[in-house]
Amino acid sequence: MEYKRVLFLLALIVLNLAPVFSQNREPVIRKDVPLDSIRLSDPFIMADKKTALYYMTGTGGMLWKSKDLKKWTGPYNVAKTDPDSWMGENPMIWAAELHQYKGKYYYFATFTNRDVKIDTVRGNVIERRASHILVSDKPDGPYVPMQDSVYLPADKPTLDGTFWVEKDGKPYMVYCYEWLQNWNGTIEKIELKPDLSGSVGEGKMLFRASESPWSKERDEAGNVIPNKVTDGPWLFYTQTGKLGMLWTSWVHNVYTQGVAYSESGTLDGPWVHEKEPITPPDYGHGMMFRTFEGKLLMLVHSHKEDKSGRYIRIPQFFEVDDSGDKLVVGKNL
Repeated sequence: MEYKRVLFLLALIVLNLAPVFSQNREPVIRKDVPLDSIRLSDPFIMADKKTALYYMTGTGGMLWKSKDLKKWTGPYNVAKTDPDSWMGENPMIWAAELHQYKGKYYYFATFTNRDVKIDTVRGNVIERRASHILVSDKPDGPYVPMQDSVYLPADKPTLDGTFWVEKDGKPYMVYCYEWLQNWNGTIEKIELKPDLSGSVGEGKMLFRASESPWSKERDEAGNVIPNKVTDGPWLFYTQTGKLGMLWTSWVHNVYTQGVAYSESGTLDGPWVHEKEPITPPDYGHGMMFRTFEGKLLMLVHSHKEDKSGRYIRIPQFFEVDDSGDKLVVGKNL
């Protein structure tokens, strides 16, 4: 069954990335590492003009630095969580992002405490997992907790939180409510405090996985239906002012990224999904950034399995044209 396959593959990610999940072991720093030699899920790059460096992070929570996007130095351990918090002594870290905002640097990531179980659905035990935010005065950390210990409900598994500021100036976290519990994953928003130190009110759903016209899986009867997974939201404006969102799911066993656009120009949507994926098969969890020369690039990870069933994920760049109302993805660099 498709959901069992996805659970199996998720478990493989955890096992294969286990060495880099630990915050108690300092990694060996390497220099001049080519991008295609780095194995990294959910990669994210922040171009920091103050230091004239690119900072890359992702699942595993480690940090890489580069002057030219070609040769990288790292990995550095930069996330310093509180062992007395809900995260526990050594949380797993997924899909970390770095954002500069009002003079500080913020670390958005998904933290999982495997020792705490919050639910069991259809025989699957769900661990305590949530999107959370750390802060630093420097782009390379260390990133530490802020005032609030919890941003999202303890009884909901959430992941892949990203940052967005609406036109009215209010900051938000946009995140996924994981399909493992609701069996139809959603993408949601929650307002943040002005200094991002906590959340305000409750989350609001933006759309469900089942609204996608391109994602697919088979149900228990063998019928083709929309896939249940929502993964990796990333918000952007085109140069014409159109608000869009990259997000990722599956077409059966193929990791696939799509795009949706907001008819209202705000997070509240309604969100209209493009009929076809925006990138080739086996690429996903994308984000975009401008180089110091002003070129817009999309960063994704490529996705394949080796003969043993282990995931191989490598950061990849695509050229992007955002001059119109919709993104046009160019060649793979």
